Amino acid sequence: MAKDRLMYVCENCGQESAKWLGKCPSCGQWNTFKEIRVSSPLNSPQGLKTSVPVGGGREGVASRPIPLSEIRADAEPRLDMQDPELNRVLGGGLVPGSLVLLGGEPGIGKSTLVLQTILHLPDRKVLYVSGEESARQLKLRADRLMKDNAGNLLVVCDTSLENIFQHIESEQPDLVIIDSIQTIATEAVESSPGSLSQIRECAAALLRHTKSGGPSIILIGHITKEGSLAGPKVLEHIVDTVLQFEGDQHHLYRILRSQKNRFGSTSELGIYEMRQDGLRPVTNPSELLLSDYQKDLSGIAIAAAVEGVRPFLIEVQALVSTAAYGTAQRSATGFDYRRLNMLLAVLEKRVGFKLAQKDVFLNIAGGLRVTDTATDLAVIAAILSSNTDTPLDHDTALCAEVGLSGELRPISRIDQRIAEAQRLGFSRILIPAANLKAVNPHNFTIQIIPCRKVEDGFRALFG
Repeated sequence: MAKDRLMYVCENCGQESAKWLGKCPSCGQWNTFKEIRVSSPLNSPQGLKTSVPVGGGREGVASRPIPLSEIRADAEPRLDMQDPELNRVLGGGLVPGSLVLLGGEPGIGKSTLVLQTILHLPDRKVLYVSGEESARQLKLRADRLMKDNAGNLLVVCDTSLENIFQHIESEQPDLVIIDSIQTIATEAVESSPGSLSQIRECAAALLRHTKSGGPSIILIGHITKEGSLAGPKVLEHIVDTVLQFEGDQHHLYRILRSQKNRFGSTSELGIYEMRQDGLRPVTNPSELLLSDYQKDLSGIAIAAAVEGVRPFLIEVQALVSTAAYGTAQRSATGFDYRRLNMLLAVLEKRVGFKLAQKDVFLNIAGGLRVTDTATDLAVIAAILSSNTDTPLDHDTALCAEVGLSGELRPISRIDQRIAEAQRLGFSRILIPAANLKAVNPHNFTIQIIPCRKVEDGFRALFG
């Protein structure tokens, strides 16, 4: 009988090695290699192999090379999840036979999101495998989310992977929910649940099953204190889609992002509002992200941002004050800290504003994390508004990327940004002059102000 072998896997990037290494040659992190035991196929239980087949074919069926011209590329059928935000992030719905990983902080609402979604699928047979909560706890949560619960939802509390496969074979569900993958263990690995080897083996076995004609599977996963998915890149490499559910527990809004999606775009996001009766999809995020502030407040600018193909307006807040301890502080919430330092350097070098001895605090209202570079102009406008204690015109929106030489660089989807600002009642919008040739001003009633440099934008804002 073949013996099990030991190997080492980097917890940060998933790099494999036959021996332990102090520094990962792939990601450069130290002390991230963990020992795992890889079972031989002869020692593994029937139907549970440690290696993941390419393409997910059935066990025992030999694959053969196929000419590219003979491969059909029909559109993937989709399962409507009855949730417009979740369907958008998934790329139009859930693809049958896919393995989806949903991660997020404890208490952020992962189980609530999944449970309320499957409760709205009465025509689908769903198996909910709970390794953390009892059946009574799930019943109480389901009653809070929906009084008339769906009859096709089956609940089982089990943490054995072999037993889960037996439940799937006996019930033949259309969708399987596993909450959470860190609690599931297999007899093929001699380690505690939640360890790297257990997560690796269980995820690989679940992938084999769903790619061999089994139902779609949604895995709920925890995240580490650094904010990354626990079990780390080993688990992300195996699954088809990685969804990140994030937000501040002290705020009402939650953001659903797609970090990896083999069947759709990774730039989409969904916005939810946490309520007593569950999570409510937000179809118009601009009105929620813009607070009803007073017109005489300084340090507030409105940016026209785009996430994926979805435009919305966000409120950028800045506070500039004299450094109390000699060393200036820089803080950014919802915005890239390094990009904030770059914009402050541009202000000092190209525009002449001295902020080296002042504290700068930046916040994106609503708990949203923005990656769109078109918010640069709104960021520096809010900073200067706070520095001079001069309120900006509350009817003006801004969208432009700021270059290192102080020029305003062109941005994408300019028509959608202008249309969103016009829809919400803004009277004018500042855009890069390079984008003006792609815009027909006669299609909009809002005043469009083109700017070539940062100084041009400041003149239009402050006079």
